Amino acid sequence: MRGTARAVSGAVPALLTALASLALVACTTWPSSTERRQDAHALAQSHGWESQTVHTALFELLVWIPTQIDPGDQLVVYIEGDGLAYIADDRPSSDPTPLSPMALQLALAQPDGNRAVLDRPCQYLKEGAHCAERYWTTARFSPEVIGAMSAALDGLRERFRAQRLILVGYSGGASVAALLALRRTDVVGLVTVAGNLDHRAWTAWHRVSPLTGSLDPVDDVSALQRVPQIHLAGEKDRIVPPELLEEFAVRVLGAKVQILKGYDHHCCWAENWPAIWRSIAWDPPADR
Repeated sequence: MRGTARAVSGAVPALLTALASLALVACTTWPSSTERRQDAHALAQSHGWESQTVHTALFELLVWIPTQIDPGDQLVVYIEGDGLAYIADDRPSSDPTPLSPMALQLALAQPDGNRAVLDRPCQYLKEGAHCAERYWTTARFSPEVIGAMSAALDGLRERFRAQRLILVGYSGGASVAALLALRRTDVVGLVTVAGNLDHRAWTAWHRVSPLTGSLDPVDDVSALQRVPQIHLAGEKDRIVPPELLEEFAVRVLGAKVQILKGYDHHCCWAENWPAIWRSIAWDPPADR
């Protein structure tokens, strides 16, 4: 009986360990790439929007625009975050398509004005050419990525007949927006939401590998200072802590930071975006 008792006693921890492992797997099972694409398309279509593919020299990029466009002088372009870049700290995802299309949600919630959404390389179009893993991991802000995104902005400007752009970047999309803004002369406003604007400080904070091969907006603060800008952070954000944004603002004179109480990296930007947008909107100058 003692032998049996020992056998049963040893089996219980093993069973609990197995159950815990199964629970962990269940908790980290992501929607499939197809499901993520279908959900985003359904959301867009429910608001009268559609997706289009923009062909650049290196990447195919997905944009979301209203099916009915009323051309105007100014266009707001929302830039998506990093998406599902990693499924663990040291394990890259096989497809960076976002679990939740935050940039699309924000654009749809904007109460008025022309707007569009520009997704990052390989999001929703993973099967496209040049979708190497580095373009959503270490080289996510590389010169070739920024060049492709800028080319896509040119196409959107032409489509909307816009002369001026306001860029809104979410999470890692904030770095993309900032890098575009400091390189272009048609960007008259920059808004970031829970934005990673200093990836070296961000990787050091999280003690993860640096983003080698990526440009960093803080390296060109003099150029960025010419752009009217406001940066929004969540008080409870642990993915991009507001402390990092405040440090960035100290280096970029004229950068305004607003920390929203109760917000984190995901909550509650889209739900409250109409009110937030009205509170931060401004009339940009005709030129820079």
